[in-house]
Amino acid sequence: MSEEAIVDLAALGEEFARDPHPTYAQLRGRGPVHRVLLPEGFTAWLVVGYEEARAALSDPRLSNDWRNSPGAADTEDDPWANPHMLISDPPRHTRLRKLVVREFTPRRVQALEPRVREVTDELIGAMLERADGRADLVRDFAFPLPAAIICELLGVPFDDRDKFHRWTTQVTKEWNGAEAEAALAELDGYLKELLDDKRARPGDDLLSGLVRRREEDEDALSDSEMVGLAVLLLVAGHETTTGLLSNGMLALLRHPDQLDALRADFSLLDAAVEEMLRHSGPTGTSLHRFTTEPVRIGDTDIPGGGELILIGNTPANRDPGRFPDPDRFDIRREAGGHLAFGHGIHACFGAPLARLEARTAVRSLLERCPDLALDADPARLAWYPSVMMRGLPRLPVRVRAVPDAGS
Repeated sequence: MSEEAIVDLAALGEEFARDPHPTYAQLRGRGPVHRVLLPEGFTAWLVVGYEEARAALSDPRLSNDWRNSPGAADTEDDPWANPHMLISDPPRHTRLRKLVVREFTPRRVQALEPRVREVTDELIGAMLERADGRADLVRDFAFPLPAAIICELLGVPFDDRDKFHRWTTQVTKEWNGAEAEAALAELDGYLKELLDDKRARPGDDLLSGLVRRREEDEDALSDSEMVGLAVLLLVAGHETTTGLLSNGMLALLRHPDQLDALRADFSLLDAAVEEMLRHSGPTGTSLHRFTTEPVRIGDTDIPGGGELILIGNTPANRDPGRFPDPDRFDIRREAGGHLAFGHGIHACFGAPLARLEARTAVRSLLERCPDLALDADPARLAWYPSVMMRGLPRLPVRVRAVPDAGS
């Protein structure tokens, strides 16, 4: 492949954050891999083709381990060094995933369904009681629902939700260097204190279970591994599901024919959630990967030695070679095979919980809010500037019709 100029995604500004798909389509038309400058301020190789992305997600030459990045630090005092599955390679990844999946069982997830329904009903009820019939679907619904569930699952005090939401937002969606580093350090300290509390006052939550297992099994998760897991679950358990709910509902509300079809036939619900994930998923790219040896992706030769690779979930899910007419939002589409939850050994093990929350939330909103509608121009909505995470800070809606004062 001939030398290509670096594509400056940072220079595209708010328009790219709002709708990156035309840019990704142009890049994909020129090839499946491009050198880009990210809004976060660093350069990377960005994979935008579906087949290339799917293959790269399973390529052992692309390491998730930050220790393979140039100039990486590996000290116990570095919050970035807390090991979890998304920043580990086999055999460490294999061990960590096995230990976590042992606690994060299908039975535990299924047991959360009544609580998901209860929280959903409470949040919708609170929105419907508002005199003006207006709400912010992010602040009032899409964030507190998964936050409540992940807090309950982990054993994190729900009253602390705003703190960890601020920390994880700064790290994943509003990266600005020093402030993000400080947020991660605060989150790290908070979780270490929480683990100490679990030892003193264990409960029935997942973190308490992991602490107990540590006392019984020397191969169980270490403290730093438990902190890493908690960070992973807090981010994946509420940030991504918040994005799924808000982005997905925006897609439905912008396509009233699809919304009406779903209201008329809830047997389409599972397919609708998969199309939300494909068309408007919360993850723009995979977490960082680093080359451990030279690798060829598409027609691009990428050197070894820690070159940064970002695998584009969002652009891959709009690849017309895999999904015909990819920009069309169609809840009857066969969207299976999308990469919203990744692929390979790092595929999201929390996907069943995210799908459970989405199915419950979407159906309840449509059943209980027959007048649900956008309360803002969708073209003027602000989006987080992150390439890695796709999300809305706010989504104004009308949850019910309110008569004019003079009527």
